[in-house]
Amino acid sequence: MMGIAWNSHTLEVAYRVLGWSGFFLWSCSFYPQLLLNFFRKSVVGLNFNYLLLNNTKHTLYLIYNTSLYFSSSVRFQYHLKYGFDQMVPVAANDVAFSTHAVLLTGVLLFQCAIYERGNQSLSKVSIGIISLVWIIVGVCSFISLPTKSWLWLISIFNTMQVILAVIKYIPQAVMNFMRKSTDGFSIGNVLLDFSGGVTNYAQMVAQSIDQNSWVNFSGNIGKVLLSLVSVFFDVLFMCQHYLLYPSKKAASMSPSKQNNRVKEPLIKSPLGSPVPLERV
Repeated sequence: MMGIAWNSHTLEVAYRVLGWSGFFLWSCSFYPQLLLNFFRKSVVGLNFNYLLLNNTKHTLYLIYNTSLYFSSSVRFQYHLKYGFDQMVPVAANDVAFSTHAVLLTGVLLFQCAIYERGNQSLSKVSIGIISLVWIIVGVCSFISLPTKSWLWLISIFNTMQVILAVIKYIPQAVMNFMRKSTDGFSIGNVLLDFSGGVTNYAQMVAQSIDQNSWVNFSGNIGKVLLSLVSVFFDVLFMCQHYLLYPSKKAASMSPSKQNNRVKEPLIKSPLGSPVPLERV
């Protein structure tokens, strides 16, 4: 990869298989939520702030991956910093995934605009965070122009996408906690995201073992932390879905009883007044 020879053909094959498996799992993780929204014609239970932060995060990750994979200038700066005997830690599957992720998060945001969403809207905090991120992008881009420090610039982007990866899960986790329910939030998304995180981490381990060096972890710390953050929050969501707030009662209840069920306030308006929504 990138002119550096592999020491083991077996590990090279494992690297590519793990990479494209991670791409498949992470990419497929978007579709359960997309299909759930489509069939329900509703995005109630899906947090808008999570989606907007996720879209921004993947946009930054796309810039990082495409720059380090395609730009000879950026790759040269990487080798100057980490050594010309080191592989560039971005593979074709990373570029493919981040491209797909930007497109699919855009589709999910479009669903929020056209489907029933109750009284939910973007919070001022999320809008402030997104605005701050793009201000930092602009300032850092301006700083890097005179010296053409492209590796430094995209490393800033990579760091910010990790920070956003941590922040983006929090609104959904809090929303599940406040509602005491995960209805409307697809667990299929979580299971695939968890599997993709483990697989992508394993891909980097395979490269490190082959090269007898862990430089690729420090060279692409963003991917490492992204995998670990995804696994951590996915475990949290699985605990919420299966242990803390299992929706077994609704599944076992007869249709007539479900229709006669008393409506409960699942989401509160910004002023604190409950918005009555019937559990599906």
